[in-house]
Amino acid sequence: MSKIFRPFISYGCVFFAALTLAAGASAAQPAKNAGPVPAYSKLARDIFKELIEINTTLNIGSTMAAEAMARRLRAAGFPENDIRVLGPRPNNKNLVARYRGRGKLRPVLWIGHLDVVQARREDWSFDPFVFLEKDGYFYGRGTTDMKNKDADLVANFIRLKQEGFVPDRDLILALTDDEEGGDANGIQWLLANHRDLIDAEYCINPDGGGGDLKDGKPIVMEIQTSEKIYISYQLEVKNKGGHSSLPVPENAIYRLAAGLTRLAQYEFPLRLNETTRTYFERCAGRETGQTKADMLAMLKTPIDTAAAKRLAAASASYNAMMRTTCVATMLSGGHAENALPQSARAVVNCRMLPDDTPENVLATLERVLADSQIIVTRIGEPFLSPLSLLRKDLMEALDRLTAAMWPGVIVTPNMSTGATDGRMLRRAGIPVYGVSGMFTDTDDVRAHGKDERLGVKEFYDGVDFTYKFIKALSR
Repeated sequence: MSKIFRPFISYGCVFFAALTLAAGASAAQPAKNAGPVPAYSKLARDIFKELIEINTTLNIGSTMAAEAMARRLRAAGFPENDIRVLGPRPNNKNLVARYRGRGKLRPVLWIGHLDVVQARREDWSFDPFVFLEKDGYFYGRGTTDMKNKDADLVANFIRLKQEGFVPDRDLILALTDDEEGGDANGIQWLLANHRDLIDAEYCINPDGGGGDLKDGKPIVMEIQTSEKIYISYQLEVKNKGGHSSLPVPENAIYRLAAGLTRLAQYEFPLRLNETTRTYFERCAGRETGQTKADMLAMLKTPIDTAAAKRLAAASASYNAMMRTTCVATMLSGGHAENALPQSARAVVNCRMLPDDTPENVLATLERVLADSQIIVTRIGEPFLSPLSLLRKDLMEALDRLTAAMWPGVIVTPNMSTGATDGRMLRRAGIPVYGVSGMFTDTDDVRAHGKDERLGVKEFYDGVDFTYKFIKALSR
């Protein structure tokens, strides 16, 4: 997963925040002493380089990377009994390490995935599996998704250990395989086979969070608390058909098209949850005029429908935050150019709010299509995962650290349309929060694509942020 799947931070909100920060001269720049200790900057970079240069694509697996990180933790003084490299197959192993604390509170789990999507040399300007620093950027497959954050976590666990820091709780690090695809997902396997190794009060998943840059300036710090649920339905109409020279009103394509037209005009009911309500509340502070007024109106009970309509018209992402959405994505019908269609089919893809249900969506589709001859069936089983309720201690730490390192930057929860390993933990009863201090350019998203890169400064700032964040949650 990558920031490409975090679309709900509105560019209207980003734009007005950019104006405010620009007016504040250097307000968007990190504090002068925000960088990590030089020795640990080098350590983080060395680990980052090592991970990038270990190919962990699907056909190779992540075992070599897991073992490399285990060696670093052992060398830093972590006991052998607290480091486990295990998995379902020789090539698909995960690293689980435990940083022992005082045991005053239940553990916090920190996760990241080691696998990356395929990258071919001929598609890139240089070898994607050779770490390159050039013109203020680190290049290589996984520089943003998400070996940068894996290196960040390993470097900070080592730093804290060598500094003698004793947290008030155990800290668990799980670097896993197969998040990007395949049948050996590490979090799923660990939950099924070694739940005790990763059981925690809550989880921090850097893959689901991070900051946005606009025109080189940090604008928004996001914390992912939930993911919309992916679910698709097939719509089908059948009839006896006939010769195209003898058309009749009963036409499968026409019936289906009429139903889809009704669906296109329908909007699911407005519904805000804790995450989206907090989003509008916090973003309103950076907006002006009608947009600000509409965001504040969204906080009323009941929701101001006129305000919601204006926001939805202004931004597809605002609209998706407010409701379950369903949209036709595939269409087929007929069997011959000179025959009346005997069948017509469409696929409707829905992104369901975490507190909605597949049964409610199905019933709504049938009601809106309003035609008993359009048969609606669910395609596959959705992966249901609940919302993680916001934690006061976590939000206060994020607000405080962000204000110190990036003055003026908005901190806001978000609800992702994409999938991360967090959904599996949430369904297993472990709340998950996507948090990372790594900022990337909203206009230059290269995860999964050509010449993936991350700013050098953004990497080091993110490493320093995580160091402070871990300590803030652990004492």
